[in-house]
Amino acid sequence: MREYPVQGDRLGHFDSLGGLLLAQAERFPDRPALCASDAVPLTYSDLWVRVRGLVHDLRRAGIGPEDRVAIVLPGGPELALTFLAGAAGAVAAPINPAYREEELQFHLADLRASAVVAPGGDEPAASKVARALGIPLLRYCDHRLVSERGHGAAGSHSGVELRGGDAPALLLHTSGTTSRPKLVPLSHANLCASAVHVRDTLALTPGDRCLNVMPLFHIHGLVAALLASLAAGAAVECAPGFYAPEFFRWMDGFRPTWYTAVPTMHQAILARAAKHSDVVARRRLRLIRSSSSALPPQVMAELEAVFGAPVIEAYGMTEAAHQMASNPLPPSPRKAGSVGRPAGPEIAIMDEAGSLLPATRTGEVVIRGPNVTRGYLDNADANRRAFAGGWFRTGDQGYLDPDGYLFITGRLKEIINRAGEKIAPRSVEEVLLSHPAVAEAAVFAVPDVSLGEAVGAAIVLRPGAGAGERELQHHVAARLADFNVPAVILVRDELPKGPTGKVQRIGLAARLGLGRLPARATGDGEFVAPRTPAEELVADLWAGVLGLERVGVLDHFLDLGGDSMLAARLVALVRAELGMDLPQRSLFDAPTVAEQAELVEGWLRERHPA
Repeated sequence: MREYPVQGDRLGHFDSLGGLLLAQAERFPDRPALCASDAVPLTYSDLWVRVRGLVHDLRRAGIGPEDRVAIVLPGGPELALTFLAGAAGAVAAPINPAYREEELQFHLADLRASAVVAPGGDEPAASKVARALGIPLLRYCDHRLVSERGHGAAGSHSGVELRGGDAPALLLHTSGTTSRPKLVPLSHANLCASAVHVRDTLALTPGDRCLNVMPLFHIHGLVAALLASLAAGAAVECAPGFYAPEFFRWMDGFRPTWYTAVPTMHQAILARAAKHSDVVARRRLRLIRSSSSALPPQVMAELEAVFGAPVIEAYGMTEAAHQMASNPLPPSPRKAGSVGRPAGPEIAIMDEAGSLLPATRTGEVVIRGPNVTRGYLDNADANRRAFAGGWFRTGDQGYLDPDGYLFITGRLKEIINRAGEKIAPRSVEEVLLSHPAVAEAAVFAVPDVSLGEAVGAAIVLRPGAGAGERELQHHVAARLADFNVPAVILVRDELPKGPTGKVQRIGLAARLGLGRLPARATGDGEFVAPRTPAEELVADLWAGVLGLERVGVLDHFLDLGGDSMLAARLVALVRAELGMDLPQRSLFDAPTVAEQAELVEGWLRERHPA
């Protein structure tokens, strides 16, 4: 095996993920590295051995250092291990396991994946799509990667060479608004640099313990929680995903010193904090980190008051291997409304002509540095637009104050940021246009109190055709992950267009008369309490799963932040409470508490007729 030592003479700076893992295994062999509530912690020595074993499995399956390995696994230490092995020994491409088959087909084909890693046991959608595309399938079983086709040809990839430096380690899709989603290649050097940036910003040490509730198919969780912790020789608890009712149990058991999350997660945690004040007092946090979308100042203040720990808001994006700016730790000032000072790459403000602007002038935020991608994969047009004079254009608008703190004032791009999930309007438009009744469609961001932004859509129907909002939402939900489903769909005679005849998505919500969506969408704008035992039962179950204090009978599951994973948890709870097999799709067909309660009452009547 080719080993990559610590780069240069500076302790703790790495040139490759393999080098990082080896260095930490030698430095901290017996310290815990990866933890999970239902498993024995892996030490750094264990982690290195396990990752090497998985790389060896890849080689035995015929996967070489330059091959792309799509990883479609649920959250937890298995995904962390597979990502580390895939990135160290090949090119890792983690994919959201909630994707529907059509979405998986696009991502796997666009990646030109050499293999797909899927869970053992049940037959997930990823397995079906991999077979349909003729991509070799690997199962994660008993800490091994097992090929369904047997091992590769003898000697084809008999070594276990690990790469580093500028070699690609990670491929992630980033959404595009007017074109296909783009592939961002991130090198070992990019990832290691960004991990060290986060580590140093937060002053992480081997004594720290991160409770990771972020998905490991997003750059936020991969770098800020996982790799930054490993770069510090610290421990990271790999939760199966964010689930508000379990957060405080995980916190009590793991005893973290910090966690990182998106604002909607912080809000769900705050909603339950009063019931777990004993855990908050017993397990004091050193810091709380927030990134991926803007943190409301009032949420920041409440987090600090409840947990007694500083909240560090940061600014990142996939093309920068996550972190670009961050507010500093105390005693340095943290400015409300600012995403902080440069925390890794250089940051500047550029005008439309490509000239850099002085402090306080508003323009486009641009970056350059060791963590920034060298360009999108096989997309010369996108690269020409994205780079100017060696700077990468983020597409965000903002300014630097005289103290060097960055303030984001808007987004030049049209991507919808729904609670940290980045949604390409074009992908949703294409699905709406596939409905036989829809002639034109425009998808855009709608301000949302709970989510930051929600998905809105305006459509023009074909002559003589009819389709309601519920039918069109169902049509989208059957083809895309739940977070893509428009919260509101307006039918118009024509779509507002600019002087060039194109729909201008930015500001479209306001032009169509849509204000900020409330935290809870009810029929008359008021909270309606449960009125029957069935409504009370359903409302209580929803509140527990969604991490809310209360839920009204007219509230919609998706509008409250529900998604496919939370729907699966809710279905399991209904089965455990009642023995009722509630179809997961019913949460879309009958999306309110009142409608769900009717299903429950009907089921009870069938089982216990009068």
